[in-house]
Amino acid sequence: MPTEPDTDYDPSLGRKFIFVTGGVMSGLGKGITAASTGRLLKNAGFDVTAVKIDPYLNVDAGTMNPYQHGEVYVLKDGGEVDLDLGNYERFLGVDMTSTHNVTTGKTYQHVIEKERAGDYLGKTVQIIPHVTDDIKRRIREAAEGTDVCLVEVGGTVGDIEGMPYLEALRQFAHEENEEDVLFTHVTLVPYSKNGEQKTKPTQHSIKELRSIGLQPDIVVGRCDDRLEPETKEKIALFGDVPTEAVFSNPDVEDIYEVPLMVESEGLDEYVMERLGLAGEALPAGERKNEWRELVTQEADRKIDVALVGKYALEDAYLSIHEALKHAGLERNVEVNVRWVDSDEMAAAHKERLTGADGIVVPGGFGSRGTRGKLEAVRYAREEGVPYLGLCLGFQMAVVDYARHVCELADAHSTEIDPDTAHPVIDLLPEQYETEDMGGTMRLGAHDTDIQPGTLASEVYGGAKVCTERHRHRYEVNPEYIQQLEAEGLAFSGRAKNRMEILELEDHPFFLGTQFHPEFRSRPGRASPPFVGFVDAVLERTTREVEA
Repeated sequence: MPTEPDTDYDPSLGRKFIFVTGGVMSGLGKGITAASTGRLLKNAGFDVTAVKIDPYLNVDAGTMNPYQHGEVYVLKDGGEVDLDLGNYERFLGVDMTSTHNVTTGKTYQHVIEKERAGDYLGKTVQIIPHVTDDIKRRIREAAEGTDVCLVEVGGTVGDIEGMPYLEALRQFAHEENEEDVLFTHVTLVPYSKNGEQKTKPTQHSIKELRSIGLQPDIVVGRCDDRLEPETKEKIALFGDVPTEAVFSNPDVEDIYEVPLMVESEGLDEYVMERLGLAGEALPAGERKNEWRELVTQEADRKIDVALVGKYALEDAYLSIHEALKHAGLERNVEVNVRWVDSDEMAAAHKERLTGADGIVVPGGFGSRGTRGKLEAVRYAREEGVPYLGLCLGFQMAVVDYARHVCELADAHSTEIDPDTAHPVIDLLPEQYETEDMGGTMRLGAHDTDIQPGTLASEVYGGAKVCTERHRHRYEVNPEYIQQLEAEGLAFSGRAKNRMEILELEDHPFFLGTQFHPEFRSRPGRASPPFVGFVDAVLERTTREVEA
């Protein structure tokens, strides 16, 4: 069946699109390559946004196990998305919405709902044109109001679930002006045993891409080191691209160095020239250089922070790692994160906890690992170690205080112990009124009123209100608030009957947030709770050195 073009779309709008595909294997760094390209275009004065295409059948990432896809990142509108959206927000310095995440589940659900409503007027509903048209529509809607839209296609070329998206991109390029669309292909360039850079996997990947009608304009080679000149020439010859369109993206110590790396390769200048943007870009001498200054600064000190969780995978807590890094950049200190397995702490990891300068307990769902998290909270509280509890870490601080200060034996969260005699963490009464479990979730950006004269007020620079993103279901039980506060636990941030921030007055730094401040942290705009936490750790280590 012939493709039906989007008759409502006008290609003369002049927006530019950069499609990023990947080959050979997943996890190569397509997202970081795309985000780095976007960062450089931002530096050159352009409005840039991004779209992440996830070909899985899930409607969103909300129910995914962190071991498969890393953390679930939460957007301001409550969208639960792939962690790559977090990288885009951090690199581009923008706040995105669910519109910027396209999934197969979301697309097919929409098409089927339209079919059930009779919107297709009796037509046979097919992948082409109905699904591909919906994909194109979503990309164009996400790009509205910007100069350049980066579109990353998850997975690798050749994956069966990704085929409708690649076909949609082929149609998209056909419908747009030629100079408004650019295809970047990111691929692996491994070493042979004799140390030679091998291009055969890249050749096969490009061949697969071309077989479905897509010709890459740029090839980015991921390798341990920069690509050798002869490697670039070989990729260019077999990939049918100019040699100057083949770029290196070698391994670096920190992902924030990638924009500097690809800039040194000239990727940004080639992209702007190819898209006809060179004449509109800021001259090189006038472009913002805060990113370079931030990334290349030398740390004066180093601190060790224990991150106590149940997933032995950095990507499961990626935004927390990044938020600690941002706070470190703001204070010119290197933050070394020590992983502490909350399941194994008593047997093997307790020395990592006791040897740390500060302790962070992250969010999570379910009962596994909560005993170790409670031990970490109690240790930080009793030993005067700076503590930052996030979401579940906030709730476990309430449980610990109820048990060991208020003497409410076996107090717990009903999520973990439904039969606890003291449900200090529970669903609020209004949450019980819905039978839809998803309806009880608190998601996205919400305001919190901050009490003046508190640690929370100091951390947020005297602000009376903060806006942070949430992802949780259970809350502090209102029936226990008066008793907890009477014993010294202060709730310094509230949203009506929801307790949002807790703190202890007689402690160097003990702060818990029901929300997830890590999701709004950016390089150059670090999250206030994380900066306050790092400040407290630095003060404590300074005292220890002087003593």
